[in-house]
Amino acid sequence: MPRRSAALDRATPEAIAVAALRILDEQGPGHLSFRTLADRLEVSHATVQRRCADLAGLLDLCTEHLAGQLPEIPAGTDWAQAAEARFRALYQLLTAHPGLLVLRGGRPWLGRQLLARLVEPSLADSVAAGMTPAEAMTAYRRMYLLTLGSAAFVDHRDPAAATAASRAALAALDPEEFPVLSGGLPDVLPALTDHEVYYGALRQLIEAARPAAPAGVAAPAGVAAPAGVAAPGQVAAPGQATPPAGDTRSTTRT
Repeated sequence: MPRRSAALDRATPEAIAVAALRILDEQGPGHLSFRTLADRLEVSHATVQRRCADLAGLLDLCTEHLAGQLPEIPAGTDWAQAAEARFRALYQLLTAHPGLLVLRGGRPWLGRQLLARLVEPSLADSVAAGMTPAEAMTAYRRMYLLTLGSAAFVDHRDPAAATAASRAALAALDPEEFPVLSGGLPDVLPALTDHEVYYGALRQLIEAARPAAPAGVAAPAGVAAPAGVAAPGQVAAPGQATPPAGDTRSTTRT
C-alpha cells in the first residue's frame, strides 16, 4: 500500500481553500500565489500544485468551499421566499470575499456544490411552480447576474473607504458639466454602499418572475419565511437595509 504524504494530509482541498480565502481577505488578491499558500500551510509549492494544478483550479476549490455554506431550503417553502433566501446567502458570501471575485473575473461557476445547492434547486422550484425550463433559467440568470454585479463593484467590507474614494472623484467634477453628481453628493453617495439597493432590486426581480397560481388555486399562504428573509411583499422601511441572517455589517441610510 503506498505511503501517504504527510504534506498532502495537511494540504487537503478544504485546508487549501480556507488558507487561500484568508490570504485574499487579509492581504488582497495580489498576494495569493502557490508560494504564499504553501508558506501558510507549511508545505512545499509542489504539494499545493499537485492538489489544484493551476490558479483556476485553486479558485475552483475556493468557490466550492463557499458554495458548501449556501443554505438548503426546506421543502414546501414559498417560491419567492426560497429564491430570496438563496440569493441573499450568495450575496453575503460574495461580499465577504471580494478578492475572490476579482480573481475569478468572468469565469463560469460550475462546481458541484454551487450546482447542487443553488442552480438545480432554484430551477427545480421554478419548474414545480409552473415555469417552463427556459423561463426558470431566465429568472435564475437575472437574479444570479444581479447578485454577482452587486457584489463585485464595491468592496462592501470597507464601505467608508469606498464612499470616500467616490466622494473624492465626484467632488473633482466640473459642476457645470455634472450638476446632479457634483451638487447632490449627500443624496448620491449613500446608494453606492447601501445593501438595500441590492435587496430591493432582488425583490423586484423575484416579484416580476413569480409564477402565477393556477386558476382556482390559491397562492401559498402562511409559510414562514426562512431566517433573515423578508416575506413576499414585505418592504423595508425607507432607506433601511435588511441584512442577511447573521450579517452584522452596518448599512447606510439613504
